[in-house]
Amino acid sequence: MCGRYASTNSAVDIAKEFTAVDATGTAAPGPDYNVAPTKPVLAVVQRHPRDADGTPDPSRTERSVRVLRWGLVPSWAKDPSQASRMINARVETAAEKPAFRKALAARRCLLPATGWYEWKRAEGAKQPYFVTGTDGASLAMAGIWEFWRSPESVTGDPLLTCAVLTTAAVGPLVELHPRMPLVLPPELWDAWLNPDAPAPDGMLGPPSARLVAGLELRPVSTRVNNVRNQGPRLLERAEPEPRLPPCTLPSISRPPR
Repeated sequence: MCGRYASTNSAVDIAKEFTAVDATGTAAPGPDYNVAPTKPVLAVVQRHPRDADGTPDPSRTERSVRVLRWGLVPSWAKDPSQASRMINARVETAAEKPAFRKALAARRCLLPATGWYEWKRAEGAKQPYFVTGTDGASLAMAGIWEFWRSPESVTGDPLLTCAVLTTAAVGPLVELHPRMPLVLPPELWDAWLNPDAPAPDGMLGPPSARLVAGLELRPVSTRVNNVRNQGPRLLERAEPEPRLPPCTLPSISRPPR
């Protein structure tokens, strides 16, 4: 699954990396080493540009970096209160779920990440790990996005939200969790972002062993457990501390009365 990740590159850098335009304006969030549900995140989308009247141009598309909120709110929802429960969508069932199927068909995005966090239970405790690429490039997590307006208001900007698609974990990632984000290699970005084509079935499965081989599973400090903690130190390797056996007090014999 994906319940926490890091996004440390700027919107400008992400636009260059994904051959997109930076359309975030002043809304772009700064580097976030502890991205949690309902936070604003950077996303790469591809849409038909619209003219001053809002009419889309069907002859071309434009790839841009936008700001979305993590936690998908379906367009038909009465309110956005359940967004924190819809941060992930399973690739096996997203096309069937009412909350996800329209977005999967026409509103797919990429969520650039420096890496994501996962927790492994060992000896009664949970050790956080940071999963990141070894080449320094962003990981392109496959996502879907939606727009929502309050039923009580038809004016103003809509709320734009997103969810990360998850798939079965592969290789050593299975030791951390049975699920993982669907990470797409650069050669699949164009097809995934194409707003005029349905999501290719061949993409909705675990990533290749080659992609997984380029990932590092790094133990990190338990400071990441608190969503308020930030900074590059969260990404640094921190070997798990050995758990000491419980202290047993020696028995004390009492003198006979």
